[in-house]
Amino acid sequence: MYIGYLNTLFICVFCSFRILALPDQITVGGIFDPYDDRQELAFRYAVERVNQDKSTLVRSTLNADIQRLPADDSFHASKKVCQLLRSGVAAIFGPQSEKTANHVQSICDALEVPHIETRWDFKLRRDEYSLNLYPHPTSLSQAYYDVLRRLEWKNFVVLYDTSEGLIRLQSLLKSNELKVTVRQLHEDSDWRPLLKDIKKSQETKIVIDVKQHRIYEILKQAAQIGLMSEYHSYFITSLDLHLVNMDDFKYSGANITSLRLVDPNKPEAVQFVEEWKYGELRYGKTIDEDIARITTESALMYDAVQLFARALDDLDRSREVDITPLYCEGDKTWPHGSSLINYMKWYSAHRSEADLLNGGGVFDTRKIGGMGAVPNMPYGMPTNGRPGMPPLVSPMDNRYGNLMMPGGMPFTNATHRPYDMVQVYGLTGLIKFDTRGFRTDFELDILELDAKFGLKKVGTWSLAGGANFTRSLVESSSGITLNLQNRTLIVTTAIVAPYTMLKETSEQLTGNDRFEGFCVDLIHEISLDLGFNYTFKLVADGSYGTKDPVTGEWDGMIRELLDHKADLGIVDFTITYEREEAVDFSMPFMNLGISIIYKKPTKKAPSLFSFMSPFSLDVWIYMATAYLGVSVLLFMLARMSPKEWDCPYPCIEDPDELENCFTLSNSMWFNIATFLCQGADIAPRAVSTRIVAGIWWFFTLIMISSYTANLAAFLTVERMESPIEGAEDLAKQTKIKYGSKLGGSTYAFFRDSKIPTYKRMWTAMSTARPTVFTSSNTEGVERVSKSDGMFAFMMESSSIDYEVERRCDLMQVGGLLDSKSYGIALPPGSPYTNVISSGILKLKETGVLHTLKTRWWKERKGGGKCTMEDSSTSTSGAAELGLDNVGGVFVVLIGGMIMAAFMAVCEFLWNARELATDENASFCDELSSEVRFIMKCSGNTKAVRKKGSVTPEEPFIYGSYGSSSYGYVSRK
Repeated sequence: MYIGYLNTLFICVFCSFRILALPDQITVGGIFDPYDDRQELAFRYAVERVNQDKSTLVRSTLNADIQRLPADDSFHASKKVCQLLRSGVAAIFGPQSEKTANHVQSICDALEVPHIETRWDFKLRRDEYSLNLYPHPTSLSQAYYDVLRRLEWKNFVVLYDTSEGLIRLQSLLKSNELKVTVRQLHEDSDWRPLLKDIKKSQETKIVIDVKQHRIYEILKQAAQIGLMSEYHSYFITSLDLHLVNMDDFKYSGANITSLRLVDPNKPEAVQFVEEWKYGELRYGKTIDEDIARITTESALMYDAVQLFARALDDLDRSREVDITPLYCEGDKTWPHGSSLINYMKWYSAHRSEADLLNGGGVFDTRKIGGMGAVPNMPYGMPTNGRPGMPPLVSPMDNRYGNLMMPGGMPFTNATHRPYDMVQVYGLTGLIKFDTRGFRTDFELDILELDAKFGLKKVGTWSLAGGANFTRSLVESSSGITLNLQNRTLIVTTAIVAPYTMLKETSEQLTGNDRFEGFCVDLIHEISLDLGFNYTFKLVADGSYGTKDPVTGEWDGMIRELLDHKADLGIVDFTITYEREEAVDFSMPFMNLGISIIYKKPTKKAPSLFSFMSPFSLDVWIYMATAYLGVSVLLFMLARMSPKEWDCPYPCIEDPDELENCFTLSNSMWFNIATFLCQGADIAPRAVSTRIVAGIWWFFTLIMISSYTANLAAFLTVERMESPIEGAEDLAKQTKIKYGSKLGGSTYAFFRDSKIPTYKRMWTAMSTARPTVFTSSNTEGVERVSKSDGMFAFMMESSSIDYEVERRCDLMQVGGLLDSKSYGIALPPGSPYTNVISSGILKLKETGVLHTLKTRWWKERKGGGKCTMEDSSTSTSGAAELGLDNVGGVFVVLIGGMIMAAFMAVCEFLWNARELATDENASFCDELSSEVRFIMKCSGNTKAVRKKGSVTPEEPFIYGSYGSSSYGYVSRK
């Protein structure tokens, strides 16, 4: 009896729970477009997966009620929704059409039934009963912006087909840092005229925002008109680029970048597709391979069903949930719709014991930022991001009271940390909604089209971390190098020695065999390292590249690079700011600066008195003054000192008179004799005069030594005098003209310089008539050579080094006016810039660049000629001294002899006059008598002539002259 009562009570309680619980069959509505097979299949498969999962909705199964509606048919959509609601549904999924979806949403809002979408929706607000798993437009737009900024896109064209594309790209269009050109594609399928306009504008970066089925045709037409080369980059906003056949564009060289939300190659997605196919085969259906490829929207549909089932299960565990029919004409609403939609936005579930043991739970977003997932976790299952994290407490448990869930229920866990957002890991990654119900925080893969692997993941994007490229520099370089191999590059150049020259041969040469030079060898060495082929082409106008100040257009080699008629530009190409703005440059292969080439001055003829050159005129004057001053001082001190007065006859012990040897003439003779290191027949006796003599000897020692040391250099070194020594000298004078190559980097340097000296030089050059600017450096060098020192030319020092090695009549004047470099020019945005720079760096480190410069500067084409002449002159020993070097010494000798002869004649005549006076004879008789005696040239004795003595015919006897004739004073 007692047992019977218990059985009856148990059956009543069980029946009451069954009445309050979910029904066995839960209908969910799906509204799809007639041709949207992927969405319908994903919806069906997701429902089957939920029914197979015994941990979710254990007492109920989902029943998919699928309705197909034409796109934008609002009337039939309203009828179908009302029909689904009358049958009793827990939620409605779809449709994808915007207009139809808006009508479905309004009905669901009125009857408080959750409406779940997986389509792109540009609306910036969500209705109360609407939930969209598609990434929010604001976050997608930010993702596009972050990726393009990371790719360093500054100028690009946007191609779009509908106005929705402008909403997706709003972050790009609003940015003041980007220059964006927007072009809309017309409905016609031929977009070649529009693409040709883009090509003419020289834009190389293009953003494509069109429907998926148009992507292939746009890229195909772009390739047909030459917009799919290695210099072009594309960013495609579609998240399903993997559905487009990109095999035709893998080897084009173009850089194609895109984003994706779902990785179709990861094991979970592959398993999803395989089970999807198998499930359809069980019903005798075969899925087309194209349809079986997973799309973003189909993956979102799968995740949406999984999220709905999990939320409904959690809601059922926390309260009694029933599903009742609803009528569009009535006022009755579903009382659990609000709670269910909020459970999907905010996760509040009472986990079962099995779920807790399996790691169920949610992420602690306050601790780990809401990112991450547990490996090997079933799709659609919430995850606990940290091992050992305590389970959630029941939403009905308000012991810790933190974040309140819908209906006033707290949402906490056993660690007292609140959980503020739902985080479920699905095929599309972490499903996380913000407080407004937007899916703003998600992760995207950054893809690039690789020639070997097709679309390849190269990075990730997230709202918190932005764009993060995971590929290394080595991977990037290896990919570009692989793309460069076996590719033929067009190299534009100009004939400039020794960089690029035509071979001098009698044979008929074609192609690259016509050229030789430093740049030709440099390109050859780089090609051997990187594995590409090349073809040299001379620039049509012979110009390196000059920008028109009015039109802003470039000419020459830069024009060809901008028009992609050439891949590389190499010559003595100076890297300047203006050129760098137009094209890309590699690492410099040569460093140099502007200098002056000038006619080497002729050798200066030696001066007749070059022996006086060791001392300046001032020094000679000071020395003469010192000589006279010391002589006078010695004379005065000798007269003052008693020691210098002595008897001239040592045999007389008590002389009546004393004599001083240091007369003024003797003092001067003493100083000149000691100055010339010859000595004198007198010597000082007093201390004062000896001090003067010693100091004078020290002075003469230093002066004679300095003179002797410097005299050798002045007599053996041939000095050349140049009227200019640098730019300052040129700027200060007007006699010598100077110029540069018209339109070159040197021309631009003086034109834009703010330095006063260079500004004066630019004014002089720009106003000179005839013009001082030349069409080439060669013309300028020839003008210098023929101007006989009346013209100077300014160009790069490396070119000057080449010329002075071969033209011995030219030389470099002064130092470098600036510092610059030569580099290889490439079209803007060229992918080969870094690998070419790496090749140049490798050649520098291995010494190949130095070898090439030595070969073409000093060895080939007459190089080293002037260097060998200079070295032979310097190694031939000391230079021989000619008469021009020492002729002045002979002049001094002859002058001294003439002066001595003149003085002797004067003394002779004076003596003849005195004799004539003493003898009372005529001057002529005495003069003729003396001349006859001299002319005899015999005898070393002469008689002393006394007053009234013999005639001149009689022989003379020494001592016949009175002592007064010799200036002696007789003693008394």
